[in-house]
Amino acid sequence: MGAVAIEQPVKTNRINKQRVREGVATAVRLSRQVFDATRESRVLVTLVLVAVLMLSSIGVVVSAHENRELFNTLSGLQEQRDAYQREWSQLLLEQSALSAHGRVEKLAAERFNMVVPGRQDIVLVPLMSPLAAN
Repeated sequence: MGAVAIEQPVKTNRINKQRVREGVATAVRLSRQVFDATRESRVLVTLVLVAVLMLSSIGVVVSAHENRELFNTLSGLQEQRDAYQREWSQLLLEQSALSAHGRVEKLAAERFNMVVPGRQDIVLVPLMSPLAAN
């Protein structure tokens, strides 16, 4: 039994080496055929067209990626714009509330002891026309 176990791997090694040699020979033969075929104009044109097709497909992928990035940027900027518009609207409402006549009169009366003048305290100053000034 021991002798049979030793002979078996040797035969397998020889068979494997033979298969590798045949595979290498086939690969060399195929590569020669490919190189010979590339000398034909039809095959050369086909290879150039395949290369152009590959470059075009890579360009499409890059373009789609950039488009997605720009769309995400646009969405973020639109959200920021909407936030600024909300803040602007709130500021306009606040300004309107703070500048209301009733509030201004109340603050003037409280802080500066100002009062609305009565009819007797109002003095009208007539406007001088440009002709009267001469």
